[in-house]
Amino acid sequence: MTMKVLLIFVLSLLFSPPLISAAAAASPAVLDVKGKPLIVGSNYFVLPVIRGGGGGLYPANTKPNTFGCPLDIIQEASEVQKGIPVVFSPVNATAAVPLSTDLNVRFYTPTICARRMGWKMDGLDESSKQYFVKTGGAEGNPGPQTLSSWFKIEKAGSDYKFVFCPTVCNVCKVVCKDVGIYVQKNGARFLVLSEIPFKVMFEKTF
Repeated sequence: MTMKVLLIFVLSLLFSPPLISAAAAASPAVLDVKGKPLIVGSNYFVLPVIRGGGGGLYPANTKPNTFGCPLDIIQEASEVQKGIPVVFSPVNATAAVPLSTDLNVRFYTPTICARRMGWKMDGLDESSKQYFVKTGGAEGNPGPQTLSSWFKIEKAGSDYKFVFCPTVCNVCKVVCKDVGIYVQKNGARFLVLSEIPFKVMFEKTF
């Protein structure tokens, strides 16, 4: 090998993209209760880490004498009730659900609102001063029009939490907050944006 060829080879090594570093920078997968990665397209129950404060999540119409969609997202009153499973769809095609990445969350249920079971952040409710998380969210098509439909799963100590902090629009201004639980006077437990995160774990349905 001539000195000229050797020099070109060395320079190519110095300025080549660090493939190993890029792979290491990829977000780790979210794990279920058995320590296995969440699989895109599979169904999972979203369950509370803290026992005694309710069970899983499900969509429900909580307003009297009203019908149709969107629906509120409610936590089961009993911890033995697992609610309705959800499906995760990350913004980028991956086999496993990555941590800290924009994704859509959708209830897997054959209800009258089955085509509108994606989660979304609703506008401010003036009576309660809460931002409720409801169904009716869009799936896919990341951008300004679907901004309210993108959530993330983040670590909360050794547990997980949902966060509303979409990064699918570079020019949009968003208020980043954890997803938590708002308890009404009648005891109903609603999913809302909150300063206190709802710490969760994920259980595969089958």
